Amino acid sequence: MEERLQKLLSAAGVCSRRTAETYLIAGRVTVNGQTAHLGQRADPDRDEILVDGHPLAPRAEAVYILLNKPRGYVSTLSDERGRRTVAELVADCGSRVYPVGRLDLDSEGLLLLTNDGAWAQHLLHPKHEVEKTYHVSVFGPVAGAAARLAAVTDLEGEPIRPARVEVLRETPGTAVLAVTIHEGKNRQVRRMCAQCGLTVKRLRRVREGALELGDLPPGKWRYLTQDEAGALGVTP
Repeated sequence: MEERLQKLLSAAGVCSRRTAETYLIAGRVTVNGQTAHLGQRADPDRDEILVDGHPLAPRAEAVYILLNKPRGYVSTLSDERGRRTVAELVADCGSRVYPVGRLDLDSEGLLLLTNDGAWAQHLLHPKHEVEKTYHVSVFGPVAGAAARLAAVTDLEGEPIRPARVEVLRETPGTAVLAVTIHEGKNRQVRRMCAQCGLTVKRLRRVREGALELGDLPPGKWRYLTQDEAGALGVTP
C-alpha cells in the first residue's frame, strides 16, 4: 500500500516526520533510483526506497514509553549545546523513539516517547484536547492565585482556553497548585504564572489524558500497554 514517504521513514525508525521532510528537500531519499520529492508516496513492498544510499529498514514494531523526565534534560534526541537529552534516558529501550511534545529544561515529570508517528500526531493535534495536569510550586502573592490563574484567557495577545486550577497546599507566600490545561502552548503554565505575579519554583507534569505518572522514579521509564496507548484516544 502506498503511503507518504515521511510516514514510511518515521515508521521505519529513521527519523521523525518533520525531519523526514528535510531529508526529502535535501535529496537524501530515492525511490527506484530517482530522487524523491516532498509529498511523494511509495509502497515499501514494491518500491526500492533508499536513504543516503541505504535501503529502508522494515517497519519497526510500535513502541510506547512513559518517562519520568528529570530536570536538566532537554526533550530532544540531540542538542547542539551539549546538554543532556531524554534520548540518553531511554537508550536501552531497543528502539529509536521520539518525544511526543516537550517539557522544557527546568520542568520534569511525565513525557511520552514513541516511534509511532500517527499516534504522536493524534496526541499533539489541538482538536483532540488531550488534558495535561501539572503540579506547580510557586511563591509570591499566592492568596487567590488559583482563581487568578483560572481566569487567564490571553497570553501576550494569544488566546488560550481557561485552565482548571486546584490548591493542593498553601502557606504564607508559597503554594502548590494542580493546573490542568487542554493546549500545549510554549511554556504555557510558566507564562500564566508570570502573568499572575507568581514565580515558579518547580513544575512537574503528573498526568496526560488517562495516564498518570504514579510512583515512577525520576529518570526511569516503562512501556505502555496497548490498552494504555489506546486510552489516549487512538488505537495503536
